[in-house]
Amino acid sequence: MKLTIVGSGYVGLVTGTCFAEVGHHVTCVDNDEKKVKQLQDGIIPIYEPGLEALVRKNVQLERLKFTASIEEGVRNGEVVFIAVPTPPQPDGSVDLSYVEKVARSIAEVLTDYRVIVDKSTVPVKTGEKVAETIRRYRKNEVDFDVVSNPEFLREGSAVADLMNPDRIVIGANGDRAVAVMKEVYEPFNAPIMVTDLNSAELIKHASNSFLALKISYINAVAAICEASGADIGKVADGMGADKRIGREFLHAGLGYGGSCFPKDLSAFIRISEDLGYEFNLLKEVERINADQLERFLKKMRSVMWVLREKKIGQLGLAFKGNTDDIRSSVAISIAHKMMEEGATVRAYDPKGMEKCAVHYPKIPLVQDPYEVAQDADALVVATEWKDFKELDWLRIKSLMRTPLVFDGRNLLVPDEMKNLALNITAWVVRP
Repeated sequence: MKLTIVGSGYVGLVTGTCFAEVGHHVTCVDNDEKKVKQLQDGIIPIYEPGLEALVRKNVQLERLKFTASIEEGVRNGEVVFIAVPTPPQPDGSVDLSYVEKVARSIAEVLTDYRVIVDKSTVPVKTGEKVAETIRRYRKNEVDFDVVSNPEFLREGSAVADLMNPDRIVIGANGDRAVAVMKEVYEPFNAPIMVTDLNSAELIKHASNSFLALKISYINAVAAICEASGADIGKVADGMGADKRIGREFLHAGLGYGGSCFPKDLSAFIRISEDLGYEFNLLKEVERINADQLERFLKKMRSVMWVLREKKIGQLGLAFKGNTDDIRSSVAISIAHKMMEEGATVRAYDPKGMEKCAVHYPKIPLVQDPYEVAQDADALVVATEWKDFKELDWLRIKSLMRTPLVFDGRNLLVPDEMKNLALNITAWVVRP
C-alpha cells in the first residue's frame, strides 16, 4: 500500500520505516527541511537500535522517502498517519496545536478519499475534533474517515515492538476505514482489536498510566523493604511470579521519566477532571515518582554527610538505557540537584551526550566511563545501561578517592560489588 506519515520524529520515523520494511511504500513528511535533508542523506536524528540500518535499506529499495511537502504526502498516501508532537502544557493538559495544524493542512489539499489516522498520543475525543477540522477546511465534499491507531513503542526496543506488537488497536466508526486499516496491518502477526474512536484513544492513556502506577507501587514497596531490612528484588520476584501481576515494570529505582509516562499520566489526570472525575490514585502515582529523587539524595547525604565540594561521577544521562532521549530524565535532575548542593559533577552516557551538551550545557561531560571515576568521592549509576554493568569495576575502584557507589537503578549485584570491596551500602532501594 501507499502510506504517508506526517511527522518524522521518534514515533513517525520508526513507524514509517517499519511499514516500509514489511513492503509498503511510505512517504514521511516533516516541516523541518533540514531534518528532511538529513534523512534523505541517511543521517538519523535519534538513536534507536536497528533503526538506522532499516532506514538506509528501505530508502535504497525506494520503499521509503522523505519530503517537506504535505501536499505530496497526501497525494501519495492512501492512508495518512498523523504522528506529530503532543507536548504537555503547564496545567497538565495536551497541546494539540500541531495536530490541528496538520488536520487543517490535510483538508486544504484533500482531493480523494483518504483514511486519516491519529498515531500521536491524544486525549479522548481528539479524533472527533480532527474530523470536524477537516470538514471545516476541505475545499469540496470529498469523503474521508478518521481513525485512532495508538502506538505502544518503548524507546530502546521500538523497532521490535512495532514489528512484533502485543496488539494492534484500530478505533473507527465505519467499516470502510476498518477494512483499509486491516490491510495496512496484514503483514504483521498480531491480534487486531477494533473499537470505536473514543475507546481507542483512551486505551493508550489508560495503558501508560497503569504502567506508571506499577513503577510507583514497587517504589513505595521498596521504601517498606528498606525500613524493614527486606530485599526489594526478592519481593518483586515473588510478586511478579503471579501471572495476574507479572514481573515487568516492577523494577524499583529512581522512578519513571522520558517523553511518555510523565506527559501521559498528567494528561489522563486532566482528561478525567474535564470529564468530572478526580483521579486521585494517579495523583498519588505522580507524587511517589517525584519523591524518589529526594529519597535518593537523602540516602547520599546520610552516607556522605554533605555533598558540597565532593567530586561525584555520574554514569547515565538518558532517561533509560538503549536510547539517547534525555527528555524528563531523572538522571538530568540528579546531576542538577547535586550541583545545586555544591558538588562537582562529571557525567557520561553512551548515547545521550550530544543532546545533553545542547540542552543542558552546565552539566560537565567526559568522553569515557572511567574518567567519571577519577578521584571521585562517589559514583552514581543513574541510567540502566547494560554497558555500565560490564565495566571493569576493579579499575573503577582504583581510580576513585573513596569506593562508594550509589546505584539508583539496582543495576549492579551487591554481592559481586562487595567481593570487589566496593562500598554499596547506599542503595536507593536495597538495605
